[in-house]
Amino acid sequence: MDGLVRKRIRALRVAQGWSLEELANRANLSQSSLSRIENGRRRLALDQLVILARALDTTLDQLVETATDDVITSPVIDSAHGSMRWPVKGDPGMVVMRQRLTGPPPENPARMRAHPGREWLVVLSGTAVLMLGNRRFRIEANQAAEFPTMMPHAIGAEGGPCEILGIFDRDARRGHQREGDDREAQGTRK
Repeated sequence: MDGLVRKRIRALRVAQGWSLEELANRANLSQSSLSRIENGRRRLALDQLVILARALDTTLDQLVETATDDVITSPVIDSAHGSMRWPVKGDPGMVVMRQRLTGPPPENPARMRAHPGREWLVVLSGTAVLMLGNRRFRIEANQAAEFPTMMPHAIGAEGGPCEILGIFDRDARRGHQREGDDREAQGTRK
């Protein structure tokens, strides 16, 4: 486990694009101490792991986890709305949702939703239309989009049904859950 934790520390640092010096500053460690931790020349101490996990924007549990029995995740199917969603293990706040869209999105920003967060989507088949305020984006199969959800937005299909995979961060997921509650109360869909 020791070697795995060291590799994770280095991989998370590199994924953030941080130098040894930058992570050392964020964790209030010397650059040489951090280098020795990553290279296995310094003992891993619990207090340092807590500080490094926080500096790397992860949890101690995620930094040291060893479970490999939950590699496969089953979707939650919502037949009423034609969607499937999967929790993303790396961040319990994120969710991936597959959705079949059949109609065009509203083009009036007053009818669009805005909420905190960020969304990503990949078009699996057909053509999707993403409305961001007054701007209209056509997204073909195998193309992706990323956008802040504080901008009024709506997603629909063009020229027939399309299927998308949407990825929602924690805040965007909460926004969609609230919207889903509103839609059920009003009997409408986004």
